[in-house]
Amino acid sequence: MGRPTGENHLFAGQYAGFWTRFWAYLLDLIVIGSINRLIINPVFRALDIPLLEEGVFSPMTIATAVVFYLYFVLMTKYLGQTLGKMVFGLKVVELDGTSLTWGTVIFREWIGRFISATIFVLYIVVAFTNKKQGVHDLFADTTVIYEPR
Repeated sequence: MGRPTGENHLFAGQYAGFWTRFWAYLLDLIVIGSINRLIINPVFRALDIPLLEEGVFSPMTIATAVVFYLYFVLMTKYLGQTLGKMVFGLKVVELDGTSLTWGTVIFREWIGRFISATIFVLYIVVAFTNKKQGVHDLFADTTVIYEPR
């Protein structure tokens, strides 16, 4: 029997599950932490900005949030995957097979991820949906697949 030709059908059945996505996300958090320690911390020290100030609106908290969201938005938009996803062979795709748009990526990575992170248990939704979608994927009509090699 022939293989389906549409890109949407090419990935059917190859959705990335909860644990693979979890480990990729943890690796991304290590990358983000490293960026903060290698770039943000030295810049803050050079500018004599305190690193240990507490509070939601402290300079370090704001800088960390900016790095976090820029990392996920830019990597997903331009490459379709973050470094963690690359290591595990994963890629973010639109359900209809089209290219990721700025609107989709910003909605998925910024708004959807904020909602999922605020109510952390929502990440577990990935384990129970047919296309292994998290809440942020459901909002943006995306999913994460194993990248064809």
